[in-house]
Amino acid sequence: MAKVQVGLVQMTCSGNKQENLDKAIAKIREVAAQGAQVVCLQELFTSLYFCDVEDYENFKLAETIPGPSTDVLSAVAKELNVVIVASLFEKRAEGLYHNTTAVLDADGAYLGKYRKMHIPDDPGFYEKFYFTPGDLGYKVFKTKYAKIGVLICWDQWYPEAARLTSLMGADFLVYPTAIGWATTQDEETNKEQYNAWQTIQRSHSIANGVPVVSINRVGEEAGVAFWGGSFVSNPFGSLLYQASHDKEELKVVELDLSKSDSYRTHWPFLRDRRIDSYSQITKRYIDDESI
Repeated sequence: MAKVQVGLVQMTCSGNKQENLDKAIAKIREVAAQGAQVVCLQELFTSLYFCDVEDYENFKLAETIPGPSTDVLSAVAKELNVVIVASLFEKRAEGLYHNTTAVLDADGAYLGKYRKMHIPDDPGFYEKFYFTPGDLGYKVFKTKYAKIGVLICWDQWYPEAARLTSLMGADFLVYPTAIGWATTQDEETNKEQYNAWQTIQRSHSIANGVPVVSINRVGEEAGVAFWGGSFVSNPFGSLLYQASHDKEELKVVELDLSKSDSYRTHWPFLRDRRIDSYSQITKRYIDDESI
Protein backbone atom coordinates (compact mmCIF):
# COMPACT_ATOMS: atom_id res chain seq x y z
CA MET A 1 0.00 0.00 0.00
CA ALA A 2 1.53 3.28 -1.16
CA LYS A 3 -0.37 5.50 1.26
CA VAL A 4 -1.44 4.93 4.85
CA GLN A 5 -3.46 7.06 7.24
CA VAL A 6 -1.78 7.21 10.66
CA GLY A 7 -3.65 8.43 13.73
CA LEU A 8 -1.79 9.99 16.67
CA VAL A 9 -3.34 10.09 20.14
CA GLN A 10 -1.74 12.66 22.47
CA MET A 11 -3.47 12.67 25.85
CA THR A 12 -3.25 13.22 29.59
CA CYS A 13 -3.40 10.29 32.00
CA SER A 14 -4.78 9.72 35.48
CA GLY A 15 -3.98 7.34 38.32
CA ASN A 16 -6.86 5.05 37.31
CA LYS A 17 -5.70 2.32 34.92
CA GLN A 18 -9.17 1.37 33.65
CA GLU A 19 -10.06 5.02 33.12
CA ASN A 20 -6.95 5.54 30.99
CA LEU A 21 -7.63 2.43 28.91
CA ASP A 22 -11.24 3.48 28.32
CA LYS A 23 -10.12 6.98 27.38
CA ALA A 24 -7.57 5.65 24.90
CA ILE A 25 -10.18 3.39 23.31
CA ALA A 26 -12.57 6.32 22.93
CA LYS A 27 -9.85 8.29 21.19
CA ILE A 28 -8.96 5.32 18.97
CA ARG A 29 -12.59 5.33 17.86
CA GLU A 30 -12.41 9.06 17.12
CA VAL A 31 -9.34 8.86 14.89
CA ALA A 32 -10.67 5.72 13.21
CA ALA A 33 -13.83 7.68 12.35
CA GLN A 34 -11.53 10.30 10.80
CA GLY A 35 -9.98 7.66 8.53
CA ALA A 36 -7.01 6.38 10.54
CA GLN A 37 -5.77 2.93 9.51
CA VAL A 38 -2.92 2.76 12.03
CA VAL A 39 -3.40 4.26 15.52
CA CYS A 40 -0.37 5.07 17.68
CA LEU A 41 -0.63 5.55 21.45
CA GLN A 42 1.90 7.20 23.75
CA GLU A 43 4.30 5.41 26.08
CA LEU A 44 2.75 3.69 29.13
CA PHE A 45 -0.65 5.23 28.41
CA THR A 46 -2.60 3.14 30.95
CA SER A 47 -1.08 4.96 33.96
CA LEU A 48 0.62 8.06 35.18
CA TYR A 49 4.34 8.05 34.44
CA PHE A 50 5.27 6.10 37.57
CA CYS A 51 9.05 6.11 36.97
CA ASP A 52 9.37 9.49 38.66
CA VAL A 53 9.96 7.53 41.90
CA GLU A 54 11.40 4.17 42.91
CA ASP A 55 8.40 2.51 44.52
CA TYR A 56 7.81 -1.24 44.68
CA GLU A 57 4.05 -0.68 44.69
CA ASN A 58 4.24 0.45 41.07
CA PHE A 59 5.14 -3.05 39.92
CA LYS A 60 1.47 -3.89 40.50
CA LEU A 61 0.68 -1.86 37.37
CA ALA A 62 2.41 -4.41 35.15
CA GLU A 63 0.59 -7.10 33.16
CA THR A 64 1.35 -9.96 30.83
CA ILE A 65 1.61 -9.32 27.08
CA PRO A 66 -0.48 -10.66 25.51
CA GLY A 67 -2.85 -10.14 28.38
CA PRO A 68 -5.83 -8.10 29.60
CA SER A 69 -5.11 -4.82 27.79
CA THR A 70 -4.09 -6.42 24.50
CA ASP A 71 -7.19 -8.64 24.60
CA VAL A 72 -9.43 -5.57 24.86
CA LEU A 73 -7.48 -3.61 22.25
CA SER A 74 -7.47 -6.58 19.85
CA ALA A 75 -11.27 -6.56 19.88
CA VAL A 76 -11.28 -2.83 19.18
CA ALA A 77 -8.77 -3.22 16.35
CA LYS A 78 -10.90 -5.92 14.73
CA GLU A 79 -14.13 -3.97 15.15
CA LEU A 80 -12.67 -0.79 13.62
CA ASN A 81 -10.36 -2.50 11.08
CA VAL A 82 -7.36 -0.55 12.39
CA VAL A 83 -3.84 -1.43 13.49
CA ILE A 84 -3.08 -0.39 17.08
CA VAL A 85 0.41 0.32 18.44
CA ALA A 86 0.08 0.11 22.25
CA SER A 87 2.81 0.78 24.84
CA LEU A 88 2.38 -1.19 28.08
CA PHE A 89 4.20 -2.16 31.29
CA GLU A 90 4.97 -5.85 30.84
CA LYS A 91 5.36 -8.46 33.55
CA ARG A 92 7.42 -11.13 31.84
CA ALA A 93 7.87 -13.36 34.89
CA GLU A 94 7.99 -13.03 38.65
CA GLY A 95 10.28 -10.08 39.38
CA LEU A 96 11.07 -9.49 35.67
CA TYR A 97 9.56 -6.50 33.86
CA HIS A 98 9.88 -4.66 30.54
CA ASN A 99 8.76 -1.43 28.91
CA THR A 100 7.01 -3.00 25.94
CA THR A 101 4.95 -2.07 22.91
CA ALA A 102 2.46 -4.51 21.41
CA VAL A 103 1.19 -4.37 17.84
CA LEU A 104 -2.34 -5.51 17.01
CA ASP A 105 -3.33 -6.01 13.38
CA ALA A 106 -6.53 -4.76 11.78
CA ASP A 107 -8.14 -8.20 12.10
CA GLY A 108 -7.43 -8.20 15.84
CA ALA A 109 -4.45 -10.52 15.60
CA TYR A 110 -1.66 -10.01 18.12
CA LEU A 111 1.46 -9.65 15.93
CA GLY A 112 4.02 -9.48 18.70
CA LYS A 113 5.91 -7.02 20.86
CA TYR A 114 9.04 -4.91 21.07
CA ARG A 115 10.83 -4.50 24.40
CA LYS A 116 12.58 -1.19 24.94
CA MET A 117 16.34 -1.62 24.51
CA HIS A 118 17.70 1.67 25.91
CA ILE A 119 16.68 2.36 29.50
CA PRO A 120 17.27 5.83 31.07
CA ASP A 121 18.10 6.56 34.68
CA ASP A 122 17.82 10.28 35.39
CA PRO A 123 16.16 12.36 38.11
CA GLY A 124 12.43 11.86 37.61
CA PHE A 125 13.00 9.07 35.06
CA TYR A 126 14.17 6.09 37.14
CA GLU A 127 13.37 3.47 34.54
CA LYS A 128 16.25 1.14 35.39
CA PHE A 129 14.52 0.46 38.71
CA TYR A 130 11.57 -1.01 36.81
CA PHE A 131 12.62 -2.23 33.37
CA THR A 132 15.02 -4.91 32.18
CA PRO A 133 16.56 -3.98 28.79
CA GLY A 134 14.83 -5.64 25.87
CA ASP A 135 16.01 -9.06 24.74
CA LEU A 136 14.01 -9.45 21.51
CA GLY A 137 16.20 -7.26 19.31
CA TYR A 138 14.76 -4.64 16.98
CA LYS A 139 11.43 -5.52 15.44
CA VAL A 140 9.37 -4.77 12.34
CA PHE A 141 5.72 -5.79 12.22
CA LYS A 142 4.02 -6.61 8.91
CA THR A 143 0.50 -5.28 9.34
CA LYS A 144 -2.42 -5.03 6.93
CA TYR A 145 -1.46 -1.50 5.95
CA ALA A 146 2.33 -1.23 6.32
CA LYS A 147 5.49 -2.70 7.81
CA ILE A 148 5.90 -0.78 11.06
CA GLY A 149 9.17 -0.41 12.92
CA VAL A 150 8.53 0.16 16.63
CA LEU A 151 10.99 1.78 19.03
CA ILE A 152 10.29 3.39 22.42
CA CYS A 153 11.16 6.82 23.86
CA TRP A 154 14.83 6.69 25.00
CA ASP A 155 15.62 4.65 21.88
CA GLN A 156 15.03 7.95 20.06
CA TRP A 157 18.50 9.23 20.90
CA TYR A 158 20.40 6.34 19.29
CA PRO A 159 20.95 6.27 15.51
CA GLU A 160 21.76 2.55 15.53
CA ALA A 161 18.24 1.69 16.64
CA ALA A 162 16.62 3.60 13.79
CA ARG A 163 19.16 2.33 11.25
CA LEU A 164 18.83 -1.34 12.13
CA THR A 165 15.03 -1.17 12.24
CA SER A 166 14.97 0.56 8.85
CA LEU A 167 17.31 -2.05 7.38
CA MET A 168 14.83 -4.70 8.50
CA GLY A 169 12.30 -3.21 6.08
CA ALA A 170 10.23 -0.78 8.12
CA ASP A 171 8.01 1.50 6.03
CA PHE A 172 7.99 4.00 8.89
CA LEU A 173 9.20 4.26 12.49
CA VAL A 174 6.95 4.78 15.52
CA TYR A 175 8.22 6.11 18.86
CA PRO A 176 5.73 5.97 21.77
CA THR A 177 7.14 8.50 24.25
CA ALA A 178 6.85 10.00 27.73
CA ILE A 179 9.15 12.99 28.09
CA GLY A 180 8.78 16.42 29.61
CA TRP A 181 10.26 19.47 31.25
CA ALA A 182 10.92 19.99 34.92
CA THR A 183 8.35 22.58 35.99
CA THR A 184 11.16 24.67 37.50
CA GLN A 185 13.00 25.12 34.20
CA ASP A 186 13.16 28.36 32.23
CA GLU A 187 11.59 28.67 28.81
CA GLU A 188 14.92 28.88 26.97
CA THR A 189 16.00 25.51 28.39
CA ASN A 190 12.60 24.02 27.60
CA LYS A 191 12.83 25.11 23.98
CA GLU A 192 16.38 23.83 23.58
CA GLN A 193 15.47 20.41 25.01
CA TYR A 194 12.39 19.99 22.84
CA ASN A 195 14.27 21.04 19.71
CA ALA A 196 17.00 18.49 20.44
CA TRP A 197 14.40 15.77 20.94
CA GLN A 198 12.64 16.53 17.69
CA THR A 199 15.82 17.14 15.70
CA ILE A 200 17.38 13.78 16.55
CA GLN A 201 14.25 11.98 15.40
CA ARG A 202 13.90 13.97 12.21
CA SER A 203 17.52 13.08 11.52
CA HIS A 204 16.51 9.40 11.64
CA SER A 205 14.05 10.15 8.84
CA ILE A 206 16.81 11.71 6.76
CA ALA A 207 19.49 9.11 7.46
CA ASN A 208 17.16 6.21 6.70
CA GLY A 209 14.68 7.65 4.21
CA VAL A 210 11.59 6.78 6.26
CA PRO A 211 8.80 8.74 7.94
CA VAL A 212 8.95 9.02 11.73
CA VAL A 213 5.85 9.13 13.95
CA SER A 214 6.50 10.28 17.53
CA ILE A 215 3.69 10.34 20.12
CA ASN A 216 4.14 11.99 23.51
CA ARG A 217 1.87 12.59 26.50
CA VAL A 218 0.78 15.93 27.95
CA GLY A 219 -0.11 17.12 31.43
CA GLU A 220 1.75 17.86 34.64
CA GLU A 221 2.71 14.87 36.75
CA ALA A 222 4.90 15.03 39.90
CA GLY A 223 6.87 18.11 38.91
CA VAL A 224 7.21 17.23 35.23
CA ALA A 225 5.25 18.98 32.50
CA PHE A 226 5.06 16.41 29.73
CA TRP A 227 5.68 18.48 26.66
CA GLY A 228 3.41 16.87 24.07
CA GLY A 229 4.67 18.10 20.74
CA SER A 230 3.87 14.82 19.01
CA PHE A 231 4.92 15.03 15.37
CA VAL A 232 5.33 13.31 12.02
CA SER A 233 8.26 13.85 9.67
CA ASN A 234 8.56 12.74 6.06
CA PRO A 235 11.52 10.68 4.69
CA PHE A 236 13.62 13.85 4.39
CA GLY A 237 12.86 15.16 7.84
CA SER A 238 10.27 17.77 6.91
CA LEU A 239 7.45 18.20 9.41
CA LEU A 240 4.05 16.98 8.26
CA TYR A 241 2.44 17.69 11.63
CA GLN A 242 3.32 18.94 15.11
CA ALA A 243 0.99 18.95 18.10
CA SER A 244 0.79 21.57 20.82
CA HIS A 245 2.78 21.31 24.06
CA ASP A 246 -0.11 21.50 26.51
CA LYS A 247 -3.30 20.08 25.00
CA GLU A 248 -4.75 16.71 24.20
CA GLU A 249 -4.81 16.29 20.44
CA LEU A 250 -5.90 13.76 17.86
CA LYS A 251 -4.56 13.88 14.33
CA VAL A 252 -4.65 11.71 11.24
CA VAL A 253 -1.66 12.15 8.94
CA GLU A 254 -1.31 10.60 5.50
CA LEU A 255 2.05 8.95 4.82
CA ASP A 256 3.01 8.38 1.20
CA LEU A 257 5.27 5.36 1.59
CA SER A 258 6.31 5.42 -2.07
CA LYS A 259 8.36 8.58 -1.43
CA SER A 260 11.03 6.64 0.47
CA ASP A 261 12.24 5.15 -2.81
CA SER A 262 12.78 8.58 -4.35
CA TYR A 263 14.58 10.02 -1.30
CA ARG A 264 16.76 6.95 -0.90
CA THR A 265 17.63 6.96 -4.60
CA HIS A 266 18.65 10.62 -4.78
CA TRP A 267 20.10 10.89 -1.26
CA PRO A 268 21.48 7.38 -0.73
CA PHE A 269 22.44 7.56 2.93
CA LEU A 270 20.96 4.13 3.52
CA ARG A 271 22.46 2.54 0.41
CA ASP A 272 25.93 3.96 1.06
CA ARG A 273 26.06 2.71 4.65
CA ARG A 274 29.21 1.04 6.01
CA ILE A 275 27.63 -1.55 8.26
CA ASP A 276 31.05 -3.13 8.80
CA SER A 277 32.03 -0.07 10.86
CA TYR A 278 29.64 -1.20 13.61
CA SER A 279 31.74 -4.31 14.15
CA GLN A 280 34.78 -2.08 14.65
CA ILE A 281 32.94 -0.10 17.31
CA THR A 282 31.72 -3.26 19.02
CA LYS A 283 35.19 -4.81 19.01
CA ARG A 284 36.65 -1.67 20.52
CA TYR A 285 34.21 -1.77 23.43
CA ILE A 286 34.89 -5.45 24.03
CA ASP A 287 38.67 -5.05 23.91
CA ASP A 288 38.95 -1.84 25.92
CA GLU A 289 37.39 -2.23 29.34
CA SER A 290 38.24 1.38 30.22
CA ILE A 291 35.58 2.75 27.85
